[in-house]
Amino acid sequence: MGDQDENPACATGKIRLYVETPLQAGAEVALTREQSHYLLNVMRVKEGGAVLLFNGRNGEWRAEIVKTGKKVCVLSLRTQTREQDYVPDLELWFAPVKRAATDAIVQKATELGAAAIRPVLTRRTIATKVREDRLRATVIEAAEQCGRLTVPDVLAPLDLAEALSRLGERKLLFCDEGGNAPPARAALTGESRGAWAVLIGPEGGFEPAERAMLQAQDRVVAVSLGPRIMRADTAAIAALSLWQSQLGDW
Repeated sequence: MGDQDENPACATGKIRLYVETPLQAGAEVALTREQSHYLLNVMRVKEGGAVLLFNGRNGEWRAEIVKTGKKVCVLSLRTQTREQDYVPDLELWFAPVKRAATDAIVQKATELGAAAIRPVLTRRTIATKVREDRLRATVIEAAEQCGRLTVPDVLAPLDLAEALSRLGERKLLFCDEGGNAPPARAALTGESRGAWAVLIGPEGGFEPAERAMLQAQDRVVAVSLGPRIMRADTAAIAALSLWQSQLGDW
């Protein structure tokens, strides 16, 4: 890796970092030890270099490195580059799968604008242990890379029945691979935006009793994603994309 002048991302301030501190003109932000290491040692940004910061509340800001040390990096906020934007109230509920596929689901859900992500445990869920800290790190990294101004909330895992009991006024797009549900686009036509969740089942599909429980819910909209069998990560991408195209911010 060369110095700052050889790194276009450093020169143009395209490195984006998520922070939790308030952002306003003239404020100083001290990065975490891990972020400081990434910025100074991995990306080789030097004092005076530009970085973009966001916190999910105050938009995006161009910041300048004003102090560096072995374990610390302090930035001063200069100008706001983007105001905070609207994020549809869309949650992704998914049955955890193997680690690589779960990482892909969480990453792509972030890129596709999910406001929150909840692991849902079904009878055929193969990965019942969920590391929420890992999911949190994945959504932060994905948000930094894809340019969005918010980071999805990582919600605590729940079994399917408990998750449904907390649905409230939220509608649920149930991707039913085993029924005669209408195509998602047709089913969503005429629906209002509001609060929604998209439910993706486990690799083995939902058991009949689970499908019956879902179909009995007034606020559940059962849909088909097409005639082909999809992997869980592919189904998540397809369902979120269809919802966004019909009711979201696309």
